[in-house]
Amino acid sequence: QVQLVESGGGLVQSGGSLRLSCAASGSIFSIYDMGWYRQTPGKQRELVATITSGGRTNYADSVKGRFAISRDNAKKTVYLQMNSLKPEDTAVYYCKASWRRDDWGQGTQVTVSS
Repeated sequence: QVQLVESGGGLVQSGGSLRLSCAASGSIFSIYDMGWYRQTPGKQRELVATITSGGRTNYADSVKGRFAISRDNAKKTVYLQMNSLKPEDTAVYYCKASWRRDDWGQGTQVTVSS
């Protein structure tokens, strides 16, 4: 099991940027596939971006060209750089670690004002 703590959320104006971080505990972070997901009230949690243990990335169509996921295995941290933010990006953003099981963080709120 890995413990995940997200940070970096907040309130930003439309067109602005934020960088989310997800710090993981445990000794073998590099083997985990990592992902960012988001959820708004009344809706299912949706994939935003993923990065495999080998560094391969995948993005939801809605964020392609605006968001970038990256990881620093030495710091046991995965990042989500979010640029050109839109009001529809407003959500709670969750970090997920996957290796034999899925572990989730507690989430961080991102609010984009118009």
